[in-house]
Amino acid sequence: MEIQPKQKILTRDFTLGFFATLTFFSAHHILIPTLPIYLSELGSKEAEIGILIGVFGVSSLAFRPFLGRALLKNPEKNIMIAGTLLFAFTAIAYFLAQPFWPFLMVRFIQGIGFAFYSTASLTFIANISQAAHLGQGLSYFLLATNVSLALVPALGIFLINHFSFNLLFLVCLVLSLSSLFITNKLGRRDVVPSEGPSVGRASFFCWKALPPSIISSFMHTIWGALTAFFPLYAKNQGIANPGFFFTAIAIMLILGRTLGGRILDLYSRERVILYSLALFVISMGILGFSKTQPMFILVAVIWGIGHAFFVPSLLAYALDRAGSPRGPAIG
Repeated sequence: MEIQPKQKILTRDFTLGFFATLTFFSAHHILIPTLPIYLSELGSKEAEIGILIGVFGVSSLAFRPFLGRALLKNPEKNIMIAGTLLFAFTAIAYFLAQPFWPFLMVRFIQGIGFAFYSTASLTFIANISQAAHLGQGLSYFLLATNVSLALVPALGIFLINHFSFNLLFLVCLVLSLSSLFITNKLGRRDVVPSEGPSVGRASFFCWKALPPSIISSFMHTIWGALTAFFPLYAKNQGIANPGFFFTAIAIMLILGRTLGGRILDLYSRERVILYSLALFVISMGILGFSKTQPMFILVAVIWGIGHAFFVPSLLAYALDRAGSPRGPAIG
């Protein structure tokens, strides 16, 4: 019997992609707890803050279908570079933009940059991962976002409490440029043209991936509302550093994905997704009654456990249904 050689997950491109994503998401996560406070100090009302924070998610979601189509014809690396450039541009623009309309445009453009990078990077990792270890590979790769979420939000609050918002935006710029530098070191993958009727209008959307996309959009709507208003809510409850809430989430994400990464390839993806959604419901139910730091941490722990398995399992489920090419499925 012929023994197949075991291919490793941690290849050069996987490692470079991991660190490029770590720095890119650090530039994103450092703004999550700080921008609502920044806008509040500039005199923006809560409704305006919600719009200015939320437009990021709107533009990110709106552009993903176009990116899925673009990934059929362009290397993932090029689109990742475009995303980092847009993020660096918006980091500079934060020094000048004031609420409402100038800041709204900066957030809209930054959401596009986020869509560029996140869609292309996940497609890149999915394409270089073995099919038998797709869930595990995605789980390990997404640890980059978890590590940044564990460290950077609290750092952002520290910077604005002890220094200034200008230093915050400077750090965001440095992180964006660092991601650009690392992304540029990735090996270039040639795009293999797809053949058949799927190329054309049908490739704009991957209809087989629509159900998981709908589930994902609902979850990310909740997450968007949480990131927009939790920092202000926690401040009103007397919490000095709301960033620790996101740190607790990230710690559970890291533990869940390092210790339970293989679960995603051993058990039914549908079952893992269902249990994860149940944990989201429980955590949001508890949040409605929470007013102290220990209760907020409890909410973060439960949410983090659910999120640790939800995102990679849902991605793997969508890719399983879509087959190839994978760009439209992730977009």
